[in-house]
Amino acid sequence: MRVRRAAAVVLTTGAVLASGAITAAPAQAVTTPSITAKGGFLMNSANGKTLFTKAADTKRLTASTTKIMTAKVVLSQSNLNLDTKVTIRKEVSNYIVSKGASSANLIVGDKVTVRQLLYGMMLKSGCDAAMSLADKFGSGSTVSARTKNFIGKMNTMAKSLGMTNTHFDSFDGISNGSNYSTPRDLTKLARSAMKSSTFKTVVKTKSYTAKTITKTGATRTMAAWNNTNTLLGWNGTLGIKTGSGTEAKYCLVFAATKSGESVMGAVLTAPNEASRTSDVKKLINYGYAKIS
Repeated sequence: MRVRRAAAVVLTTGAVLASGAITAAPAQAVTTPSITAKGGFLMNSANGKTLFTKAADTKRLTASTTKIMTAKVVLSQSNLNLDTKVTIRKEVSNYIVSKGASSANLIVGDKVTVRQLLYGMMLKSGCDAAMSLADKFGSGSTVSARTKNFIGKMNTMAKSLGMTNTHFDSFDGISNGSNYSTPRDLTKLARSAMKSSTFKTVVKTKSYTAKTITKTGATRTMAAWNNTNTLLGWNGTLGIKTGSGTEAKYCLVFAATKSGESVMGAVLTAPNEASRTSDVKKLINYGYAKIS
């Protein structure tokens, strides 16, 4: 009985070999990563294909990743001149003090270009730069009216981009009770924003030194604005924006390109900065592996 069974095994194996049914072993499957962030999303930025999701459509606080939309609205203005000078208002300083907000340390009365404000907002995460841009590109007779109008433009833009689970009530991510988005929506925004060469140049810059014009007409050399995104340059990382807050925890919207493979995504509500960095590294590596 044992001999017959062994013979059958040999015959079966031989038949398979003869038919050519045995092929090379399939490539090892790519293991889906586990991330600490409560929400995450990753796409192939070349074709928009989804590569990873974790609570990707759950609304969460976005902290300073909100500033991506602020930049998007500014850069979408018709006949935009990046060298237009904006005078820093006292209201901006008052706002920073009252909110204890992150700042690019802009000086009241200084004239700062729109380009410089974009760097101050996206690298140093300056809420003073964000407010100055909102005030400049909003409509109205007061700072309050203009910034409110600008936030309306942010929401109009969100709708036009299909960000169905997003609402902004601030220009900088300091929520007034109704400022939220999702990992999927923020990735949609990032994909659109990165089509702007100016935006792409700004967010991949590690450090920028602005020269502003003082009230007396003198030139002020600002302390360097260093990018809060420490992942820049790692494994092809091109940006895009960090965010953090007591309730929002740690967030990052990111983009990376390596060997012709491009990925883009977002993580929201990671427990700490180190976990956020680890999560994004996992997702970028996973994305490259899935595409290749």
